[in-house]
Amino acid sequence: MKKIILLALLVATTCAACAQPKKVSVLGDSYSTFQGYNPEGYAPFYPDAHNDVKEVDQTWWSLYIKAKGYQLEQNNSWGGTTICGTGYFKRDASASAFTSRVDLLGEPDIIFLFGGTNDAWAGSPVGEYQYSDWTKEDCMSFRPALACLLDALQKRYPKAKIYSILNSELREEINESMRVVCQHYGIQLIELHDIEKQNGHPSVSGMQSICDQLLEAID
Repeated sequence: MKKIILLALLVATTCAACAQPKKVSVLGDSYSTFQGYNPEGYAPFYPDAHNDVKEVDQTWWSLYIKAKGYQLEQNNSWGGTTICGTGYFKRDASASAFTSRVDLLGEPDIIFLFGGTNDAWAGSPVGEYQYSDWTKEDCMSFRPALACLLDALQKRYPKAKIYSILNSELREEINESMRVVCQHYGIQLIELHDIEKQNGHPSVSGMQSICDQLLEAID
């Protein structure tokens, strides 16, 4: 009888663990921000007077999490930030770069990396492909910084499934770099298309389109 009870408890515990919703973290830029949902001191874009996204439930990540029945672990998104250390006007943006925020995602089951937009818009240097021994100077360029970032994410969160999202309408150097580096690390790259934007950022329709494309792309 004791064995039966212990077995029943084990099964119940296992089922309870399986029933826990997956935890999602986002590492992003302005496309993934919303006032009050990002760390204090970060610059949010949403809500914005020239964009019709006014509620957090309209953001791509909130729509996706709700559709899947998941829960938000952390949203570490900072408007205007680059993956590499070279920001707008060639300034050193290392302190806010994606590579500096790797450890701030909690304990997620799923990580969405949504970056590269500001690297493209700021004209950050692309650099050469490099997959080890990165220095700060190396990471001032996009390709080495992206490789360093993905390597760090995989090591810091070995149990998490990582997805990289690529914005539409970026310069081809950035697009191709994302494809090559993500393939090197075995990370699925989801290339967005036909995203409606207002003031350079996804509108309500654009946010829904991002969510729909993620749902379609992710098995």
